[in-house]
Amino acid sequence: MATQLARPAYAEDLPASEQAASQRANGHAPQATAHAPEATPHAPDATPLTRDDRIALQHYMLLMRAIEERAMSLYRQGKVPGSFYDGRGQEAVSVGAAFAMSPSDRLCVLHRDLGAHLVRGVEPPRVLAQYMGRAGGLTAGRDGNVHFGDRHLGCVGMVSMLPDMMLVATGMAMAFKLRHEQRCALTWCGDGATSRGDFHEALNWASVQRLPVVFVLENNQFAYSTPLELQFAVDPVERAAAYGCAGVKVDGNDVEAVFEATRIARERALDGGGPTLIEAETMRMHGHAAHDDMRYVPPALLEHWAARDPIETYAARLEAEGIDAAALQADVSELVERATAAALEMPMPDPSMATEGVFCEGEAEPLGDGRAPWSAYADAAAPALARASEVA
Repeated sequence: MATQLARPAYAEDLPASEQAASQRANGHAPQATAHAPEATPHAPDATPLTRDDRIALQHYMLLMRAIEERAMSLYRQGKVPGSFYDGRGQEAVSVGAAFAMSPSDRLCVLHRDLGAHLVRGVEPPRVLAQYMGRAGGLTAGRDGNVHFGDRHLGCVGMVSMLPDMMLVATGMAMAFKLRHEQRCALTWCGDGATSRGDFHEALNWASVQRLPVVFVLENNQFAYSTPLELQFAVDPVERAAAYGCAGVKVDGNDVEAVFEATRIARERALDGGGPTLIEAETMRMHGHAAHDDMRYVPPALLEHWAARDPIETYAARLEAEGIDAAALQADVSELVERATAAALEMPMPDPSMATEGVFCEGEAEPLGDGRAPWSAYADAAAPALARASEVA
């Protein structure tokens, strides 16, 4: 009989371009070179995840999707200013990567990676309030709806010029190295971002300095409306070798594969092995933003990736292990209903306070530690907590 555990608690005849398009329409991304790295195989027996960890992974993916679905509804009601950018179909990338990080690690989270914020401890009402520009949001109505980060949880707010956050993460990793701290930085970027100079600058400096930083490249098949074959001639993960950086390719729709690749990359970084570029191959199942109808995407391509939905495929695996995936979905739905009600009750910000907090006054406050729900971190902390209790 299926059982449910509690969710995590909260406070060929065609021209080359047409060949590529045909391949993509049938779900096959073109291989840029004969030596493209193989995808990391999924090895569940080697993945150090408990039953509760797997439930937590599904919970966070479900929560990300449910919050973004509700936010899209609120956007259509006129309650979310500007446009809205979601990460439907990419939930496993942010959740799996963030789940591997320790409390003292630092994250630079992007606009399609809400799951990372949730893993680190950001409460759902605050996320929805942020989308609606309410005073209770993370930026108190002072920034764009997806431009946020909770510094108290070690998450740096993103900026629009992608992939600038790769440079920020590299800078934090440089600080960790100079301070001789056993900490790692993590950030994400898209396939389109690999065409910008910031991407190469960050990879080069991090590799030269052997910095403890992990870069997750979310290859979601399109840079806005530009497909992969019109972006680059070489699989971007191969660029890692040019800089002396480790490069790994994983199934971005397999949350455990993303987790494991990130876990290994983090350990390598802390051991002095330098940065890793993880290419997580996935699909952006919605438009670039709410205003984008995606007419440039071949229907067969969407059908291919819909059959590999990260949440549905993981739910099937959990069900096979005796976990009630439907109950997890119901639990998240109830949670989002309560979060929506709470966010809607929050007031709009006072315009007279718009200039407050723009500049730092006094001493800068260090970034705080985030939540790290992976059981391995709790197990590692248990002996120290026990000793502290004995002393007290």
